[in-house]
Amino acid sequence: MSPLIRTLRNLFVGLVLMSGPVLAQTTVSGRIQDKTTDQPIPFVSVALYQLSDSTAVGGAITDSTGQYLIANARAGSYLLRTFFVGYKPVSVPVTLVRGQPLNLGVLKLEGESRMLQEVRVAGQRSDVVVQADRQTYRAGQFQSAAGGTATDVLRNLPGLTINAEGDVSLRGANGFLVLLNGKPVQANLGTLLNQLPANSIESIEVITTPNARYDPDGKAGIIAIVTKKGVDGGWSAQVNALIGLPSTYAFGNARNPVRYSPDLTLNFRSARWDVALSSAYIRNDIAGRRVGDVSTTLGNRFTRFPSDGERSFDRYTFTNRLAIAYVPNKANAWNLGLYQSQRTEDRIADIFYNTTTTNLNTGQLLSERAYFNSNLVRKGGRFYTANLDYTHTFLGKATLSAGALYEYDLIDGFTANRNLGQTNFRDTLQYAYSTTNRPIQNFRANLDGSLPVWGGKLEGGYQYRYQDDAGNYQFQQQDGNRQPLLIVPSFTGRTAITNHIHSWYGQFGAVRKRLDFTLGLRFEHAQRTVLSLPRNETFRLTLNNLFPSFNLLYKPQTGLALRAGFSRRVQRNSNFALNPLPEREHSETLEQGDPNLLPEFINLAEVGVTKEVGRSTLIATVYYQGIQNVVNRVNRVFADTILSRIYTNAGLAQRLGVELATDLRLTRSWKAYLGGTVYRYTQSGQLFANEVIFDRAAWVYSVNANTTVQLTPTLTVQANVNYLSRRITAQGEDSRFLTPNLSVKKSLLSSRLTIMAQWQNIGLGILPTNEQRITTRGLNFFTTTNYIQEKDIFLLNLSYSFRQVSKRAKLPGNEFGDKEF
Repeated sequence: MSPLIRTLRNLFVGLVLMSGPVLAQTTVSGRIQDKTTDQPIPFVSVALYQLSDSTAVGGAITDSTGQYLIANARAGSYLLRTFFVGYKPVSVPVTLVRGQPLNLGVLKLEGESRMLQEVRVAGQRSDVVVQADRQTYRAGQFQSAAGGTATDVLRNLPGLTINAEGDVSLRGANGFLVLLNGKPVQANLGTLLNQLPANSIESIEVITTPNARYDPDGKAGIIAIVTKKGVDGGWSAQVNALIGLPSTYAFGNARNPVRYSPDLTLNFRSARWDVALSSAYIRNDIAGRRVGDVSTTLGNRFTRFPSDGERSFDRYTFTNRLAIAYVPNKANAWNLGLYQSQRTEDRIADIFYNTTTTNLNTGQLLSERAYFNSNLVRKGGRFYTANLDYTHTFLGKATLSAGALYEYDLIDGFTANRNLGQTNFRDTLQYAYSTTNRPIQNFRANLDGSLPVWGGKLEGGYQYRYQDDAGNYQFQQQDGNRQPLLIVPSFTGRTAITNHIHSWYGQFGAVRKRLDFTLGLRFEHAQRTVLSLPRNETFRLTLNNLFPSFNLLYKPQTGLALRAGFSRRVQRNSNFALNPLPEREHSETLEQGDPNLLPEFINLAEVGVTKEVGRSTLIATVYYQGIQNVVNRVNRVFADTILSRIYTNAGLAQRLGVELATDLRLTRSWKAYLGGTVYRYTQSGQLFANEVIFDRAAWVYSVNANTTVQLTPTLTVQANVNYLSRRITAQGEDSRFLTPNLSVKKSLLSSRLTIMAQWQNIGLGILPTNEQRITTRGLNFFTTTNYIQEKDIFLLNLSYSFRQVSKRAKLPGNEFGDKEF
């Protein structure tokens, strides 16, 4: 026998001998789905246990389509078990026959309605989690927001409202501390929300009585946004694209709005590394018009100037985020975050005015003039942020962490305000051009520690914050045709604002069998300096304040939880509100800040109850807000056709109300979510050195309703409506605000691809949707303006997951610049 034949024979015999054990083995496969929604559930642990001694002999984890495969299982009798947080485990007896693969088909898991130290609302999935100081909402339950921005998610939450200008309020208060994956973001919430794709959000936490560990900023509490993260190992990717259909009615605006938004999220995870990259471009124009009427009285001169015309927005946003987490061992963790964003917003206001002035004593018409006002406000912002954090965990579970953040932003822009002859646009009656250039630097450093003690956890830390905003403002004006464009010195200059904040905190929290509580105290030393040039005026403010907090969650019995909380907060003044240089925002207003403005101090208190009734849950909360030094923008007459809009402290305000929310399982495939609040609002104080004394009160309510019908396992219809009632201000009132929406979602390719059609701001030609009237009045003026924005917007959203994206990615955000944009 030749050596070659002998070698081939030995190899063949070896393969046959090796195949013996393999032939004696088989495979177990199947698919895991949600019992209520029939949707696949990724990351479920599936294991085989011997019946004889309960020894685990094999296992697997489901992929993004819910599929699992257990290979190399020997013949015999076993028990297959599933494990996944939030779902009840399932056990299935199986018998494996040698060489015969076994497919168990679809196993359906039932959602777990209760979790340790939480009250979980049962629905098609676990959508709401109630804890001592917060409520957490799963963003995926609001499918009508998909393809849009975080704003579209937030408007569905109980007690939260968003008005026509994009201002976000919680229980009537509109100041928040914003957390993005646990990191403070000193940004204007409305601006930040418009930069975050809704598809990237995992959940939103509404923290109504924050504890001492958090910054005390934000009179309404904290909005904490958690973004999605990739699979437990390897790489994942998700691509989304939003396409807006042509407008059904664009009010005859000069340009039709354009809407589209691609975004991409990439993630890689291993045992030690977690790298996440997110990039998004959002083009979100909105057409609109405004109808106004203003009257002023100066001496015996009564001037009225009604107006009508375009008021639209062109918005461009490009954002990139990179986060790198490195965990070399269980004791150490590093996190690096980089953020870059560029945002441009054009507000176009082309308004026709008809101005008449009469003598109040004689009724004689003194003058009459019709003119066209072309107003363009362009805001540009470039934002750059870098942060680095380190955490060390000791053997006794004590922790020590340190972090630093640096931010540089450049906010610039201009306002071009041109009054032209109504019949001849070449006839320039007046032209004003103002520019803004504001470089901003912000630095934050913190050191925190925690220690297990007395059956709970003791925490403490120190933080230093520094912010510098040096803005250059120039105002030029041309009076009449062919006249020179001259600088107006009283409106031109430089304003430099610096803030230094030192804070220390300590708190203790513990979890008992039925009780979860936290008690804390924060001390803050803050110094603010406003320097105004060329006037060479300096305004200084030094504050020392204590911020106590308390939270309690008590569960006397299964399905019932009682909550109580208190937190003292501060709403710091924006630098725009501190700038003493007037700005000609548009034809009829001149805006100005007050460098002596005091921050608002707020006491938040609440008690609540959560009760499970069958498969539905009711959440009821009674709350109180007491606000000192309320900041309002108030009006007074500057000239016949110009109102001066000034930021000022306007006394004391209080809100006492109740917030209700419920998640109803109406049928197996139909659920409804209803939330709302009603409160009594009072405000009293004085304006303009006791020139105006006021004491006002009103009832205010809002309703957010959402219903979802699952027609088939892959086809879902959702409708929602948001309604905000009339609200009072120091000088007037804001009208009601209504926005209904409808969406249809279809899943394909084992849920990797979803296609969604959205109908936003449903008007049908009869509903007063997406419009709001703002009215103010004083001793010698009256103004009312109705802002009307697009109705019946149709969007198409496509989303594809290369691998499932399901958990939080610690993507960084901007620390300060967005707030000032």
